[in-house]
Amino acid sequence: MKTKLIAGALALTLIISSFSFTGCSNDSSQTSDSSKSDGSSTTLEKTDFNLGYLNSTAHLLAFVAKEEGYFEEEGLNVTLTQFSSASELSTGLESGKLDVAFIGSVPSLTFQSQGHDLTIFGGAMSNGHGYVIKPELVKDLKDDEIDINVLKGKNVASVKNSIQDAELQLILKDEGIEIGEGDDKVNIVYFDSQKDAYAAIQGQEIDAASVYSPYASLAQAAGYKVVYTCNEIDRFKNQPCCRQVATTSAIFERPNSYNAFERALIKAYKLYQDNHEKTVEDVKKYIDIDSDYIDYEVYGGLSTSSPDPDKTATLELKDDIVNLGYTSDYDAEKLYNTDVYKKALDSIIAENPDDEVYKSLQEHFDKYE
Repeated sequence: MKTKLIAGALALTLIISSFSFTGCSNDSSQTSDSSKSDGSSTTLEKTDFNLGYLNSTAHLLAFVAKEEGYFEEEGLNVTLTQFSSASELSTGLESGKLDVAFIGSVPSLTFQSQGHDLTIFGGAMSNGHGYVIKPELVKDLKDDEIDINVLKGKNVASVKNSIQDAELQLILKDEGIEIGEGDDKVNIVYFDSQKDAYAAIQGQEIDAASVYSPYASLAQAAGYKVVYTCNEIDRFKNQPCCRQVATTSAIFERPNSYNAFERALIKAYKLYQDNHEKTVEDVKKYIDIDSDYIDYEVYGGLSTSSPDPDKTATLELKDDIVNLGYTSDYDAEKLYNTDVYKKALDSIIAENPDDEVYKSLQEHFDKYE
């Protein structure tokens, strides 16, 4: 995974700044009957759904569900809108402009601890992030010799309240490396977004930077060296990244609509597993970088996209960030809903009892609920 990608792709880094934004429509009280394959019908409390996402291939399930018509099959008219940060997504939910947002696990948890009435009800991606360093700073090392110690004495760009930053702090703590200025310390410099953190490494002051998709592939194409990716580290296996989040009241008031939304994402997961080429094609419509980079981010082993809530892993992460002092402790159980996903998956499996992909989702859910 540390192998260089296609040469000459440095110019593609400019693409990130040109991602387009579309507006959100207001709340709709429209209802609809959603017909299932068994002939049954369920009344949806709301059919116009607004979904917020970030500029990341991590959110591919939403892209596939939209492009393949799975939302439409479930009776939903879903508008996808790109945002720049987790805080913007949270505000969109609480203002009623968004019905669902894909928000990083760490900001989702910290927002909850701060009193935001936001419920996690599904997943989007696990793993998929890490850190890169300027090649001239490790020119005397082979790729397999580069580890967390190369960050000592360096200025490292990160994003506060992010899974990337939490993982870095956990690794430094495990290795007994202090945070701060000095030859034996790591100086973390915080930026508002991953885009800004990645841009900073191209300047003189920053030596290394956090990355998530698609910045991981772009960074390697630009010649930066990988310090680590979280999927390489045992304690971060199945590390929950982006989560599906909605206001608690919305899920309570519109259970059928959220069930339909989740069914669409589960269908998208099957296509992501079964149709490599079509998935990359769908993602490219939202993340406009070279298909080879999308392929690397999605299928290169860095991450796994799944609608599973991964409750156990997320609550373990909550304990980690509490211990780091990221946030105060709180009862996350009250703001974690696995019923939406369970009901959706049960209904999909009832319609497709012999499907191995759906069976694998059931096995994962049973293990990590």
